[in-house]
Amino acid sequence: MGNFVLSNDRLDGKVFIVTGSTQGLGEYIARRIAHLGAAGIVVCGRKANQGEQVAADLNALGAKSIFVKSDLALEEDCRNIVKRCDETFGRVDGLVNAAGLSSRGTLKSTTVELWDRLFNINARAPFILMQDVVTIMRREGIKGSIVNIITMGAYGGPPELMAYCSSKAALSVLTKSVAQGLQKSHIRVNGLNIGWMETPGEHEVQTATGQPENWLELANAGRPFGRLLHPKDIAPMVTYLLSDQAEMMTGSVIDLDQTIHGPYGEAPAED
Repeated sequence: MGNFVLSNDRLDGKVFIVTGSTQGLGEYIARRIAHLGAAGIVVCGRKANQGEQVAADLNALGAKSIFVKSDLALEEDCRNIVKRCDETFGRVDGLVNAAGLSSRGTLKSTTVELWDRLFNINARAPFILMQDVVTIMRREGIKGSIVNIITMGAYGGPPELMAYCSSKAALSVLTKSVAQGLQKSHIRVNGLNIGWMETPGEHEVQTATGQPENWLELANAGRPFGRLLHPKDIAPMVTYLLSDQAEMMTGSVIDLDQTIHGPYGEAPAED
């Protein structure tokens, strides 16, 4: 078999942008990136106090970090994130599009304004960020990696998530299309379809839609493995895809969930 070489998932010396990293999944990913030795991290989101604190924590871990306040619905904010990264670090090795908006709306209740905002944040922002990040990667000759957080709902979801699922389905196709175009540059693009996950943002969504304060306990009881996903389940796969361990993998959209029968249906009975 020849020499057996162990690869590792270390991210030493590399610089990353993680959207939506002021809380929830994005924050968890940013912290894991720092623990794996990253040289620099751009934290971005709308919540300045939380973002500054996350950046300070990452700096304390040894990863030079800056916070860029941004609304991903705005083109200029998206481009400013990458500009600030370039000004601070002069390079970018990886991008994680972890931010997302999941506002509810059926075919009847979704306004054009809401439709546009969902698509702007969930599909257009990743497009703009990839566009500018790839420009820097090519300029610096970097074999970079991009990871897009999608959703199992990209296969089709419940009526009240019609617009959200549609925007994430667009991101799924975008992931594969961009990956095809970047192969010769050795820039990898992959995505994760994640299932129902426990985050502070999900708690806000559930209670705002009339669910009781103990919604999580009830939801956990109905899951096949006894609980919702947690950011700790997702972050290791993200950092794997960012690392050199995954250097031969691009254009993949991976289902990362405990259900295999469909994105939102109930688990089938045991055989």
